[in-house]
Amino acid sequence: MRHGEVENPDGVLYGRLPGYHLSELGRRMADRVGEHLASRDIVHVGASPLERAQETAEPIAKAHGLDIATDRRLIEAENVFQGKTFGIGDGALRRPANWKHVVNPFKPSWGEPYVDQVVRMTGALEAARDAARGHEAVLVSHQLPIWIVRSYVERRRLWHDPRRRQCTLASLTTFTYRGDKIVSVGYSEPALDLVPAHLRAGARPVKGGGKAFGA
Repeated sequence: MRHGEVENPDGVLYGRLPGYHLSELGRRMADRVGEHLASRDIVHVGASPLERAQETAEPIAKAHGLDIATDRRLIEAENVFQGKTFGIGDGALRRPANWKHVVNPFKPSWGEPYVDQVVRMTGALEAARDAARGHEAVLVSHQLPIWIVRSYVERRRLWHDPRRRQCTLASLTTFTYRGDKIVSVGYSEPALDLVPAHLRAGARPVKGGGKAFGA
């Protein structure tokens, strides 16, 4: 699961910075997904250590009488632009100091290598699989790591256009195992009606919409 909306009035790319919590809307998203999953056979709930992921996991864990297992492998990707504004129309790509960080979109040169994200996220998936064999597990993470591990499983290239990620706020990307092997991937958006139109999967970016970054 991707976490809900974050309170980010300055529109910075918050990345791994501490202190970024769910907004009131984000808490409603988390509650909605908690209700959606209440009847599922969930025996394990894990989450990134960042506040927004922990807060998103709380309603799900509470509904099933579980503690949240914090797993650092689920954390947001590293990004050199963390703490800065980096959105459509803010001029970030016109600043010479930033150019060295955007020369290689295939790695990518501005942050944690995609391959490293695959390694840690598949490790987290396998640990959850083992903790919930014969049942279900929910892991709360962040948009980019979720999309990268899904792309890897579905045998797509890892470098991509961020605007084409199918990973809306509070969405569920489901990996189904048979034994130790992933046999299918699903996607759903239980809180879609709560997600602002410009933050939905496939929406066109808008000027000043930088607060959607680093999620």
